[in-house]
Amino acid sequence: MSASPSARPARRSAAAPGGDRPGSRAAVAALGMCVMLVFGLGAGVNLAVGRLATSALHPTPTEVLWIVDSYLIVFGCLLIPSGAVGDHFGRKGALLTGLALMVAGSLGSAVSPTVPLLLVARAVTGAGAALILPNSLPLLTGCYPPDKRGHAVALWTALSGGGGVAGNIVGGAVLQFFDWQALFAVAAPLAAIGIVVAAKSLPRVERHQHPMDAGGVFLLVVAVFCVLFGIIEGPELGWASPAVLLSFAAGALFLALFRRYELRREQPLLDPRVFRHSGMRAGTLGIIVSFVAMYSVFFLNGQYLMNVKDYPAVLAGLGTAPLAVVIFLVSPRAARLADRYGARPVVGCGLLVVVVGLGLFSLCRPGTAYVLYAGCIVVVGVGSGLSNPPLSQAIVGSVPAHQAGVGSGVNSFSREIGGALGFAVFGTLLNARFAEALPAGLRHLEGTSGGQALGTALRGAERSGTAAARLSAQIREAFTTGMAESLRLIGLLLLVAALLVIAWLRPHAGEPTTSQEKH
Repeated sequence: MSASPSARPARRSAAAPGGDRPGSRAAVAALGMCVMLVFGLGAGVNLAVGRLATSALHPTPTEVLWIVDSYLIVFGCLLIPSGAVGDHFGRKGALLTGLALMVAGSLGSAVSPTVPLLLVARAVTGAGAALILPNSLPLLTGCYPPDKRGHAVALWTALSGGGGVAGNIVGGAVLQFFDWQALFAVAAPLAAIGIVVAAKSLPRVERHQHPMDAGGVFLLVVAVFCVLFGIIEGPELGWASPAVLLSFAAGALFLALFRRYELRREQPLLDPRVFRHSGMRAGTLGIIVSFVAMYSVFFLNGQYLMNVKDYPAVLAGLGTAPLAVVIFLVSPRAARLADRYGARPVVGCGLLVVVVGLGLFSLCRPGTAYVLYAGCIVVVGVGSGLSNPPLSQAIVGSVPAHQAGVGSGVNSFSREIGGALGFAVFGTLLNARFAEALPAGLRHLEGTSGGQALGTALRGAERSGTAAARLSAQIREAFTTGMAESLRLIGLLLLVAALLVIAWLRPHAGEPTTSQEKH
């Protein structure tokens, strides 16, 4: 991102120490752990759904859903406002506060004796994660000299993708030997270590004394809550249910009010006109596309490996490990390729490879060897690793320097929306296609009506006596048929969106306009 001549020395002096001083490696390590912890907490808890449902808390199915989603909803609602908090009050302080909240929320989740207290603790953890993530990217770029900023963004995107994979791996390992409480508790010591290392190694950066936009924060939080509520509850309540439709309508209304309010502000929380910038539009949509694909893979991974292939939880968690490895290897190279050839060809190639990877996943059947399944994961990882760093750079480069936290919040929020859509839309399609693919004689089994979970359907088949093995095989075959049809439909939708991203992503789309620099 370019800057005015008068601002350039200040930016250099702020960034250079992080790249030269001895503590920069510790700072990068601390920030990396923070990013991975945030995404790992969101992904790993999905493996504990079965344990939570049968726990001593005796939650209803709806309460189990909210135990998982309360973290995601609070996290998503506060991402952009938390970036503004860091810009105004200091990013290091905001990140340390977020880590402290994560320690408290994780410990509270582990010892909660009732569902309401667990929901509160999960919400506190989500608020902590929201303070950490949007402030981690500006702090990380400050650990590198200005000419290495793109590589810092590439590292951050690799960590964000790897965090979800790490959450599945660690979650599977923990649940293999302990109960669900340990899955929440394990985050507390990691966050505590993050506090110590970050407090010692991170430099304090300049604060920007523009006023906080309380009205904009309120309108945006309500709008995001309504949209996320509709996305998350859609598969459970039905996309045409009154609650979901009302939620989306309210979200649209509050977004319209937010836009009107912000256009009248001299110093808005997020100027809606920034989305006129092709880099912001392309980056936001492209990140959503990439994370829809990635979280669709996360959704099917547990069910496919644990229920279709009969893997234990720890191996199912390790099943997505190739994704993290590939993303870490490819992301830094993507930054260099974008510097050399431009963002558009790199992003276009990456998103198209992601779509190809989903198509390859659709060919997996019950008898597919893991090495072939892992090959599909590698293809999706290569595509995400190529596309995400230039897309993130396009987003953060579309806002003025003093709003780097807000730009990072938009970047993080795009990932959150993509992940929520991946789980919700792919899950809805998979359940519907699975129910349709079952032979007529099997649709009466417990758990198969309405497209319930594969595990429930298999437990129903196990009570069928001598026919259990044959029925289980038919259910597994029906699941992979529904999986294939759902993945191909998701892939087609993502292909259309990817073409739109490529069209929007013009050369130098990540550079701010002159008018933005003047703010």
